Amino acid sequence: MALVKDRRQLNLRLPLPDHSERRPRFPLPLPPSSLSSTTNSTAATTTTNTTTITAADIEKIQVLGHGNGGTVYKVRHKRTSATYALKVVHSDSDPLNRRQILREISILRRTDSPYVVNCLGVFEKSGGDIAILMEYMDKGTLESLIKSGAVFSEEIVAKIAYQVVEGLEHLHAHKIVHRDIKPSNLLVNGEMQVKIADFGVSKIMCRTLDPCNSYVGTCAYMSPERFDPDTYGNDGTYNAYASDIWSLGLTLLELYMGHFPYLPDGQRPDWATLMCVICFGEPPSLPDCVTKDFRSFIECCLQKDSSKRWTASQLLLHPFLQNIKG
Repeated sequence: MALVKDRRQLNLRLPLPDHSERRPRFPLPLPPSSLSSTTNSTAATTTTNTTTITAADIEKIQVLGHGNGGTVYKVRHKRTSATYALKVVHSDSDPLNRRQILREISILRRTDSPYVVNCLGVFEKSGGDIAILMEYMDKGTLESLIKSGAVFSEEIVAKIAYQVVEGLEHLHAHKIVHRDIKPSNLLVNGEMQVKIADFGVSKIMCRTLDPCNSYVGTCAYMSPERFDPDTYGNDGTYNAYASDIWSLGLTLLELYMGHFPYLPDGQRPDWATLMCVICFGEPPSLPDCVTKDFRSFIECCLQKDSSKRWTASQLLLHPFLQNIKG
């Protein structure tokens, strides 16, 4: 018991609340675009070579959601009737939120994968609002499907897992750690195509073992080494990409079980409880009725020692995903 007490005092750290009292007096500049040489208040260049969408071309249909100092709208192209999602962060929002959307723009411009949400362009209004035009996923998020009572069979979970792992392999190959994989950041459409979204707290790595233990992302899905790098990493330095794999494992468990796997259905977590159960408890497991391949796949994701966790490339070769076609 004394050992446990010492470890809690010396190693474990809780995420600090974000500071919101400081606001910039001028808009932060947009990161450079690989799609176009300029970005202004009237035009955003799409990923196609022939189509340019301007702010005047689209009209708002409805609000899809609010949060983090901004709003997401469902919008429509006036001429083609094509539907998109428009994520807007307002000029007077918290500086942290503006930095996050700038980071998201920078990362989306680096990616080109059918398993990562597609950025079609960026608008910056004269008043300082920043907006990202993205493809529209009509079924919302996996979290919204869970809340609606959707049942995810083992076969459906395998299909989702394949797509997310493909997306993670692409991101990790481009030295991008997502750091916030969870059901609410995985978008889905009517064909059950799943795409990784929301890169506001992601990080572009310079080296594989760069420190990546700033406490960003959602506490519930953090890996043990994010809380306690000395114990569950490699002398405080660990493979940062492995944290995405842990979050994937918890997400897949949540889909199959219908609730967050560390807690009984309906119970609301608190930071301290989650930190202790993730670091000192055993990883959650599947019911006895699942196949051995599914159980093995989850175990490969939820190794507490980050060095033993499988990579995205290794997971794509796991028997659980071998019958899935992209």
